[in-house]
Amino acid sequence: MHILPEFPLVEPGDDLCEHILVSLQKASLSLQTGDVLVLAQKIISKAESRYAYLNEVVPSQQALELAPKVDKDPRLVELILSESDEVIRQRPGVIIVAHKNGYVHANAGIDKSNISSDEENPRVLLLPEDSDVSARRLRDELLERTGCQVNIIINDSAGRAWRNGTAGMAIGTAGFEPLVDLIGQNDLFDRPMEVTQVAVADELAAAASFMMGQAAEGAPVVLVRGAKLIPSDSGSGALIREKAMDLFR
Repeated sequence: MHILPEFPLVEPGDDLCEHILVSLQKASLSLQTGDVLVLAQKIISKAESRYAYLNEVVPSQQALELAPKVDKDPRLVELILSESDEVIRQRPGVIIVAHKNGYVHANAGIDKSNISSDEENPRVLLLPEDSDVSARRLRDELLERTGCQVNIIINDSAGRAWRNGTAGMAIGTAGFEPLVDLIGQNDLFDRPMEVTQVAVADELAAAASFMMGQAAEGAPVVLVRGAKLIPSDSGSGALIREKAMDLFR
């Protein structure tokens, strides 16, 4: 894995493809077909101008009722609700929701860390409208610019059932099969696998997320080389467990 160095702070409308190519050049690296680029969700959201300003948000009655229960600004609660299909759990400080794109996430992935903001009119950053579309677009741009067919993962940090701490997970993919089904294959003792599915995209996202860091590292893009992936046009939706099968709902 290689961290792309000197990656600039991303602003709305920035050309991420150009930023990536310049950063690769600074690292004396060039893309190869089959490479994986893992990008922090924040730079995708920033480039797509997914900012929301709290002073422009009018809280609904539901948000006003929920806000004191979770100890959050009603305007932020309204944004969380508007980005979600369902509130699953809540406690002071956090609302667990089913994001409208399917993944179960704390506070709908809305964040204010590592973004500049005006105290008089604070802003927060929403997740991309469709991370799979964003991933495919970047993959196509890199193919046009370099002639290389690379794989893209858009990574976000999330908590997990059963475990403390956060880990990276893929909320957008392009170019490969993000979930590999091993059911029916034999193990070392020729017993058929019955339930094993490998979340390849999440495993790569978590490894890259560790390289990126979670605070002031300023390293939002990681190049992964040598991963044996299955080419596919499917997106990250394969990683989302059906509600009927989700024992934590």
